[in-house]
Amino acid sequence: MSPGEKLDPLPDTFILQPPAFHPVVPYVTTIFGGLRAGKMVMLQGEVPLDARRFQVDFQCGCSLHPRPDIAIHFNPRFHTTKPHVICNTLHHGCWQTEARWPHLALQRGGSFLILFLFGNEEMKVSVNGQHFLHYRYRLPLSRVDTLGIFGDITVKAVGFLNINPFSEGSSEYPVGHPFLPGSPGLEVPCSHPLPRGLWPGQVIVLRGLVLPEPKDLTVRLLDEAARAPVTLRASFADRTLAWVSPWGQKRLISAPFLFYPQRFFEVLLLCQEGGLKLALNGQALGATALGQQALEGLRELRVSGSIQLYCVHH
Repeated sequence: MSPGEKLDPLPDTFILQPPAFHPVVPYVTTIFGGLRAGKMVMLQGEVPLDARRFQVDFQCGCSLHPRPDIAIHFNPRFHTTKPHVICNTLHHGCWQTEARWPHLALQRGGSFLILFLFGNEEMKVSVNGQHFLHYRYRLPLSRVDTLGIFGDITVKAVGFLNINPFSEGSSEYPVGHPFLPGSPGLEVPCSHPLPRGLWPGQVIVLRGLVLPEPKDLTVRLLDEAARAPVTLRASFADRTLAWVSPWGQKRLISAPFLFYPQRFFEVLLLCQEGGLKLALNGQALGATALGQQALEGLRELRVSGSIQLYCVHH
């Protein structure tokens, strides 16, 4: 890609924001593109042993004076006789009626993975894979453009994702696999074993950042004989995405090219009977056929190319 080449604009629904690793609290950051139904914010960290309280605020702006409206205030409290969570909304400097949940799904000294899932009318929250609460919006979600994290909390990673399009019917929450702890970048090329192969319902998740001058990205699934029945290749020279057969034949995927220099991406591969479904940045982009015996015979996942890799999960 030449330095002066202009990129076609990407729709907001395709844009993902790079994760933040080990941010210093208090932490305030802009949410790229703002919030909308279908977005998910993932918070991975630990609660200190002496924690009293912390809060996660989804704010309408980031000014200090006057204080911005807070559309959603998520506030776990550990110092009371009965630990609990408060959710509320701050509008024109005034707090509205509190919503209280008495059974706190977080513990002092414990690690957690919190998912904030934004729907059309309410936010749902899960803690460590279990539904915890839901909170109806009192201000328009479209006004939210800032995330603030304050108080007694150790944050390992903050991720901004789109909902897994393949999650419906399997559970209430989309796949929210954590970023690998303590690793803002995994070595590429990399290889991960698949000792039991793949089976229906299993999801492979890859998250990373495209390098400034990329050439390609290749994801291979190999069998015991080191053949690659499944290869997904993104070429930056001609901006194409394709399935590549073991004999080198390409089958182009007709979809927007979502890999852009210095932009975050998420690849999902869902195993189902008869093949693999593909999603990029939360958008389903079709499938490739593969027999169940071939899927069960896969033994290795290889990732190579012009990327910084944050997460590999299978």
